[in-house]
Amino acid sequence: MTVEADAALPPTPRPPRRYKSRIILATTVLGILALVSWTQTWFAVELDDGVALAVDGQVGAPALSALALTSLVLVGALSIAGPFFRIVFGVLQALIGVAILFSAVIAVSGPVAAAAPAISEATGVAGEASVADLVVSIALTPWPWVALAAGALILLLGVAIVATGRRWPGSTSKYQTTTRLEQPGAQRTSVDDWDSLSGGDDPTTRD
Repeated sequence: MTVEADAALPPTPRPPRRYKSRIILATTVLGILALVSWTQTWFAVELDDGVALAVDGQVGAPALSALALTSLVLVGALSIAGPFFRIVFGVLQALIGVAILFSAVIAVSGPVAAAAPAISEATGVAGEASVADLVVSIALTPWPWVALAAGALILLLGVAIVATGRRWPGSTSKYQTTTRLEQPGAQRTSVDDWDSLSGGDDPTTRD
């Protein structure tokens, strides 16, 4: 009776599969969040002539969009990559997280310098000291902090990919390719060799 009841229970998902799905989902959400933050207002600036400026992340952290998009592209590649390339992509994700974090820290620690291009465009005044003299007050919105947090978490997820990526299950398409190659008379192609290499198997050592 007990054996039959246990047999009827659905199998418990393997931890590596849970790692893969959760890490990929979290990295995707954080990449989108970093991209959204880039489009939002980062600084509310008041100048000495009473003019108020809203400076967005496109000015405060111009590299953020490219970094966020690269992170999202890597997530797509990561979902179908073999064990070797998972480690490579994990390292790249960690480096992207560092770059996002660095961009946000620079903007938060020097808001006047980060907002200077927008101030110069609005006033025609250039030069760091001259621009700083025009600023009466500058307030940070939550968005640079959101970008900073996203960068830190992407960094941690990149480390998690490196630590767990080799234990992730392979993609369905790779399994189908392997199955086809195991059939008698199946011919290998350059794509199959590439899949083998990404899975950690060197096709040049085959007879």
